Amino acid sequence: MLKIIRRIGLIINYKTFVITFLSLISSYGCRYFDFTANFPLTLIATAIVFPIVFSIGGAYKRRENALDEYGSIKAHGRALYFATIHWLENPPITLKEDLKVHLQGLLNACKHMFTKPVAELENYEKEVYRNFTELSSFIKEMRKHGLPSGEASRSNQFLSKMMISFEKIKHIYQYRTPRTLRTYSDIFIIILPILYGPYFAYKAKEYAVGLEFAMPILYSVILVALDNIQSHLENPFDQQGEDDVNFNVEKFISNLE
Repeated sequence: MLKIIRRIGLIINYKTFVITFLSLISSYGCRYFDFTANFPLTLIATAIVFPIVFSIGGAYKRRENALDEYGSIKAHGRALYFATIHWLENPPITLKEDLKVHLQGLLNACKHMFTKPVAELENYEKEVYRNFTELSSFIKEMRKHGLPSGEASRSNQFLSKMMISFEKIKHIYQYRTPRTLRTYSDIFIIILPILYGPYFAYKAKEYAVGLEFAMPILYSVILVALDNIQSHLENPFDQQGEDDVNFNVEKFISNLE
């Protein structure tokens, strides 16, 4: 039950109540002064709904791409772990544990970087690449324990693919919905429910007593809810939305066997 309430709270917030209140005031004032008009509803569809739905689709696609690339980092990390088990003869017992430490350090550094503000990216990125450097040194160390040159080259390819995936996730993290489109949506979500007061007053004549303000309430709630959904999908790393990318580092490391 608490989870359902929390999910509802993500799409219906203070902004919903503010815009609904302004829309109700506009509708009430237009009814009181008999200021009515039959505006076309296509304006709402083209000015707000289409841009928001377009943004939601783009944000969802970025989230899916981020999941794919994060999965690639973990998969190639696991491949390196298997290399320490199957590609070496009589490897030191500590070798597997050393790799676990390096992988945990890398994934934790990625987690810290992507869950912090973009303004702090540069500092955390240095920590990520420090861990990549340690993994590169670890592969070099494996050569000393009998890793053939072909397998060493393949291990470096695993590392290279992990770095490529990291860079792709970084760019998803940096570049989100175009700011101009975001500003445009914010402005019209506030303005249109208020400007449509004459239309709501006009349509209210067709409704029974007590339902006069159903239209402005529904329109305001739906439009703001769509905007909130887009806002939560826009940053899939902030650990605030229900659909965010979860970094289960400890679980991944504990399953390396």
